[in-house]
Amino acid sequence: MSTLSYTHRFEPATAAGASPLLLLHGTGGNEHDLIPLGQQLAPGSALLSPRGDVSEHGMPRFFRRFAEGVFDLDDVAKRTHALADFIAAAATQYSFNAAKLTALGYSNGANIAASMFLLRAEALAGAVLLRPMVVLEPAQVPDLTGKRILLLSGRRDPIVPVDHPERLASQFRAAGANITLQWIDTGHQLTEADLAHAARFLQGIR
Repeated sequence: MSTLSYTHRFEPATAAGASPLLLLHGTGGNEHDLIPLGQQLAPGSALLSPRGDVSEHGMPRFFRRFAEGVFDLDDVAKRTHALADFIAAAATQYSFNAAKLTALGYSNGANIAASMFLLRAEALAGAVLLRPMVVLEPAQVPDLTGKRILLLSGRRDPIVPVDHPERLASQFRAAGANITLQWIDTGHQLTEADLAHAARFLQGIR
């Protein structure tokens, strides 16, 4: 019986040496949603997929918000630290290499992953952030040297403000991360182009 703090799903690695993947769903998702995508994009990798522990009208999320794009920053910080602690405990329980953990996050999941880089940089080695936005702007910039991050943003995204992807990329660059910002000709939904870019990125860190 798991004593880990988040409801989650774990799929063990089937390929030796494959970097583990943290799957972080969007609003209304759950721990099962991104498993097929993880298996497709990073075959053989261990997959850790937690369910967000905040409920917004019955829809799971990773942190609270007051309205679309208006976040409860105290809750963001609290939940970010809780998720980072969960990752460390899961790495011990399931015996995967936390130092090589890469996040694949969509929307709200991308935002909590971005917050982890800013508040708990040791929790992730890299990430594919699908449709992220700026949530936190910490006074103290962390050291993200050696972290590789791919931002995949939609040119016609009605949810993410148009200036946010470049602002987020600039935040990470200022912290020393290796950043790629890729614009996709779409809205907030994912496309085959997103999957192709994500697959190439993940192959490069295996």
